[in-house]
Amino acid sequence: MRAFSYARPGTLDEAVALLEEFGSDARVLAGGTDLIIRLRDRTLTPRVVVDIKRIPELAPSIELIDRVLRISAGTTMTDVLGDVIVRRSFPALAEAASIIGSVQIRNRATLVGNQTNASPAADTAPTLLIYGAVLVLVGARGERRVALDDFFVRSGVTTLEPGELVTAIEIPMPSTAQGSAFTRRTRRRGHDLASVTLAASVGRDGSTRLAYGSLGPRPLVFSSVGGSEPPLEAWFADMRPSPTSMRASPEYRSAMLRVLANRALATARARLEAGA
Repeated sequence: MRAFSYARPGTLDEAVALLEEFGSDARVLAGGTDLIIRLRDRTLTPRVVVDIKRIPELAPSIELIDRVLRISAGTTMTDVLGDVIVRRSFPALAEAASIIGSVQIRNRATLVGNQTNASPAADTAPTLLIYGAVLVLVGARGERRVALDDFFVRSGVTTLEPGELVTAIEIPMPSTAQGSAFTRRTRRRGHDLASVTLAASVGRDGSTRLAYGSLGPRPLVFSSVGGSEPPLEAWFADMRPSPTSMRASPEYRSAMLRVLANRALATARARLEAGA
């Protein structure tokens, strides 16, 4: 691990000022479950690590405000998993949070951090994409909101500008009855990056949304409306699985994507009919 400076700002303004000053040489510490590993193996060598855990606005919280569920940057996977509204209205997100790492990891890893890492294999990304999640970003020029689908560029790269940090994730409450589900395929049970991650939702209005990851440089989301049969094969045409991955071959991932999509859609439809 290379030496770096450590800063622990007490306000959002102080954190933004540090990020603005150091730019790409700064890294934000919230949960730290990925950052600490990358500091140790030197795939990241920042000049300063900015610890945001003492900033009041970023403290762990899940609030329903004007039919929008706001999840702060300090909210962990354990917090997400234990929230009544998440489990009732966004069950796919609860399912994804429940399988991330171990209990110890879930107690530290944040939902926001799982998005800002921009890993194509992030388990919660497909679930947030089917729910139309929006990220709240704050920088020297103020606050802005970016749809999660517009946030991802490719592995490790987002539209986050220098000096900005994500303060919250906002998920609109469903406007109609909805069923949703999350599933994934890994090499083994337990702590493993997925070969395929997939989330699906179906609405009483006939809408269908499906998102998947680990099949290209970023997670992808697709939707259909009007109750027509969703064009799954057309959606699958955009996948670009790595031919050099050690986790699974492109052929295996392609086959599993179709299996998991059908399973998740069937579960989502059953939950819709059951009122879950």
